[in-house]
Amino acid sequence: MDDVKKKKFKKYPNRRIYDISASKYVVLSDIAQMIKNGYEVEVLDVKRNEDVTALILTQIVMELAKQNRNIIPIRLLHLFIQAGETVMHEFFENYFEKTLENFLTYRQQMEEQFKLYMDLGMDLSAKTKNIMEQINPFPTKQKP
Repeated sequence: MDDVKKKKFKKYPNRRIYDISASKYVVLSDIAQMIKNGYEVEVLDVKRNEDVTALILTQIVMELAKQNRNIIPIRLLHLFIQAGETVMHEFFENYFEKTLENFLTYRQQMEEQFKLYMDLGMDLSAKTKNIMEQINPFPTKQKP
């Protein structure tokens, strides 16, 4: 993730979030879309002068959960709570992030490979038809 595009935001006490580079206020869904578009975000609380990025990203996940998108299975949520903060922090920091990055990279590579196979298959279909016409032992008579 060397070429990550970054966006900085300021969070004000009135719960409004300000996009510094675009000079406008945004909502959580705007930030979620930016992340989907490849941006890494950082949110600073203006009043306390502290990084609240994790809180904002958690709010985005909670909004998705409110919309019945069940992005995290209930059994997994139970395990999160049972394991406790320390174990979960260690797990996410050391294992989950890398596993998810690897999964996303693998999925992208497989999609690209599948597309190449499909393109190749389409080319072969046209070539196969042409070859079959050339080697057809029962050619159709051509009219003079």
